[in-house]
Amino acid sequence: MEYVRDPDEIYRQSFEIVRAETDLSGVPDDMGDVVIRLVHACGMPEIAADLRWSDGVASAARAALGAGAPVICDAQMVADGVIAARLPAENQILSMIRLPNLVALAREQGTTRSAAQVELWKPFLPGSVVAIGNAPTALFRLLEVIAEDPSRKPAAILGFPVGFVGAAESKVALHDGANDGSHDVPYMTILGRKGGSAMAAAAVNALAGRYEA
Repeated sequence: MEYVRDPDEIYRQSFEIVRAETDLSGVPDDMGDVVIRLVHACGMPEIAADLRWSDGVASAARAALGAGAPVICDAQMVADGVIAARLPAENQILSMIRLPNLVALAREQGTTRSAAQVELWKPFLPGSVVAIGNAPTALFRLLEVIAEDPSRKPAAILGFPVGFVGAAESKVALHDGANDGSHDVPYMTILGRKGGSAMAAAAVNALAGRYEA
């Protein structure tokens, strides 16, 4: 079979196609690479129309990463997708979903493991970059924690939970909350059911990429 085997050529062609097929009109300069990486992660140029972000989210996330902030992930798949070598300050990549006490904590709270782990995030949240690519309940609970105690605000929330129950609603809550004053955390998200761990990790990698050696 004839196909491209050279990894550098695959990389070059991939991003050439993404740039040719993605409508970047209206995308600010500091968000262009992020949008391109997200399209590359899911293979769908049309998602550009559904992406939402707050002004300054790229600079806020990059500054936090440059200062050594941890990257907090709702799923191990997100954590595994973050390229540690791209991070500028040997930043911690934290995922607590596999901790052995989480099942009991979730049962005690009457919620999902993904939401229960947010309680364990609390000491690490201030100034962090949070990447959610799987669980709407984690995003909902994070927004509740911020409302309960604004001192725990992350530097940025990259909210890409995927699915049919709560995913669209959790992202609307993130988007609307930034616009109605419920929270003032810089954010990026995609409206609707789409999302996923690959997109959340791609957003982190894109925001960290300018520091790559």
